[in-house]
Amino acid sequence: MKFLRRLLLTAVAVFILAYLLPGIFVSNFWTALLVAIVLGITRAVIQPILILLTLPITILTLGLFLLVINGGMVLIVDAVLDGFLVTNFGYALLFSLMLSILQSFLYSMFDAKKLKK
Repeated sequence: MKFLRRLLLTAVAVFILAYLLPGIFVSNFWTALLVAIVLGITRAVIQPILILLTLPITILTLGLFLLVINGGMVLIVDAVLDGFLVTNFGYALLFSLMLSILQSFLYSMFDAKKLKK
C-alpha cells in the first residue's frame, strides 16, 4: 500500500511540475503515472550502474555529478515515453531537482503514521 501511495504522489508531483515548468510537457495524468513508473524503474536499475561507473568524477565533484545523472534519467524517460516531453537538459536537471524536493514534501505530508493520529 505504501508503494502505491508513493507512486501516486510521484505522479501528482510530475503532473504539477509539468504545469509549472514551461520546458516539460505531460499529456495527461495517466502519462504522469507512467512517467513515475518508468522513472522508478530507471532509478532502480540504471542509476546504480551509472553511479558506479562515474564514481571517480562523483567523488571529484563532491557528489554534484549525481545531479547530472538524475537529469540523464529524466531524459531517458523522455526518450521512452511518447506523452512526456523535456525540451533540453537544463529543464531535465531542474525537473529532477524540483521533483525530489516536491516528493519529499508530499511523502512527509501524507505519511501513514501522521495520518493515523
